[in-house]
Amino acid sequence: MAVMLDADVIIRGEKGAFDLRAWLESKPDEVFEVATITVAELWHGVERADLARKARRQQYLQRVLAPLPVVPYTEEIAHEHARIWAQLEASGKRIGAYDLIVAATALSRGSELATFSRRHFDCVPGLQVIEPR
Repeated sequence: MAVMLDADVIIRGEKGAFDLRAWLESKPDEVFEVATITVAELWHGVERADLARKARRQQYLQRVLAPLPVVPYTEEIAHEHARIWAQLEASGKRIGAYDLIVAATALSRGSELATFSRRHFDCVPGLQVIEPR
């Protein structure tokens, strides 16, 4: 089973609040991946950075993403996205639009989702959420 990384895991690694490299290395048998929307969220952070931090953020992001497969938003994932969206809406629950896409991507692939924002994803039925330690 693969582990999909949420943006907050990568961001905490950049900020030094979490040792991302050590955590990844502590799981040599795992396959890690990211959703395309997560890549967009991370690049958005680079684009918003002031000049003093932009180059450093860009280098960090390129270094972290280089070995990770990026999972594209496919028609299959779109269908899973719509299913989860409708299910949550019918039950009166909501999560952020990007989180919904990340959840759909992980579910459609049978991947666990590594995040520090567990409460954002706990309402998604069937999604296996882990908090990196």
